[in-house]
Amino acid sequence: MTRKGQALSVLIVSTLAFTVCFMVWMMFGVIGIPIKKALDLNATQFGLLTATPVLTGSLVRVPLGIWTDKYGGRIVMTLLMASTVPAIWMMSYATEYWHFLVIGLFVGLAGGSFSVGTPYVARWFPKGQQGFAMGIYGAGNSGAAVNKFVAPALLVAFGWTMVPQAYAAIMLGTVVIFWLFSHSDPAHLVPSNVRFMDQLKALKDPRVMKYCQYYSIVFGGYVALSLWMVQYYVGEYGMEIRSAALLAACFSLPGGVLRAAGGWLSDKYGAHSVTWWVLWVSWICLFLLSYPQTHFTIVTIDGPKTFDIGLNVYAFTALMFILGIAWAFGKASVFKYISDDYPANIGAISGIVGLAGGLGGFVLPIMFGALVDLTGIRSSAFMLMYAVVWVSLIWMYFTEVRRTPLMGEPSSVQG
Repeated sequence: MTRKGQALSVLIVSTLAFTVCFMVWMMFGVIGIPIKKALDLNATQFGLLTATPVLTGSLVRVPLGIWTDKYGGRIVMTLLMASTVPAIWMMSYATEYWHFLVIGLFVGLAGGSFSVGTPYVARWFPKGQQGFAMGIYGAGNSGAAVNKFVAPALLVAFGWTMVPQAYAAIMLGTVVIFWLFSHSDPAHLVPSNVRFMDQLKALKDPRVMKYCQYYSIVFGGYVALSLWMVQYYVGEYGMEIRSAALLAACFSLPGGVLRAAGGWLSDKYGAHSVTWWVLWVSWICLFLLSYPQTHFTIVTIDGPKTFDIGLNVYAFTALMFILGIAWAFGKASVFKYISDDYPANIGAISGIVGLAGGLGGFVLPIMFGALVDLTGIRSSAFMLMYAVVWVSLIWMYFTEVRRTPLMGEPSSVQG
């Protein structure tokens, strides 16, 4: 097989593997709803339940990225996926809340696959195509949408315990396919004399922290809302689980599939321009999504008049669809920053930034649940995300936008 053919094969099977891993990682977003009802969980407990796999998937990202640099993506990805199969199967036998939390930690290993596939795929392509290649691979995020199509159908037909059993079989099949059609290139490996701490020295660069902040929104927020949306539709609009999952996929699907388009735009217009516009679109959408269902009365010359303000299910879904597209572009543009700034250290840096995004996906659902329990307002989840986007916009303005040359003259602003 030619080098180009190998690169294409690696891209296809890696994207398939990541899609399946992400589908498994997001499993609690659907099966958590009957589990919540059976165990009588409050919103905070439900948030912790859905977030537990995200924690493990986040914490293992840095070592997995580094091991990928050292040993190669083929072997690391295969072992990672194979290690999750027993835990996925065991999920169907859990009966207590702590059972789900403990098993969820092991299932969450699947979420670390992103830090393996990103450097593995990127190194098979020239620099001018890396943004697009990583975008296609990142489209495996659409596994969150696949979960919303597959899991509700299995749940309604056979009960929730069938979902982890089916997912374990799918994961096992994916391990075999990945091993058969992936390839290795010794030239992609970091020299063996490079130590763990040597690869982490780039953390001293403040740019890494900034990229972590951006990614905690576009990826962490995507993961959190993908887990949260089905039960949001059920609670806010009184929908049954299949319809809720279908509408929730309007956010998850573009948020994954269009990542490749974000990679292409980032290659063409630059990571900075794409990320700047992503943050502003997010700001507008989250501002509108934050407004709770409101009934208020005002006194007029003709007497009291009552008004209702709030998003109906169609307007809400449309805004979530736009937000999903924006975050798809943003996920790709952040990693274009990394491939531009750290071409020799993509694995370690993508692991660190991926860790930050994953931790956002872990903390946010718990905070969503706590805010609902505290305020009783479901849209408080979007209020929180709106505040986080403000932080990134301000940070980006002072560190990047003010430095951008204006009318051909370099800016004198330092910082």
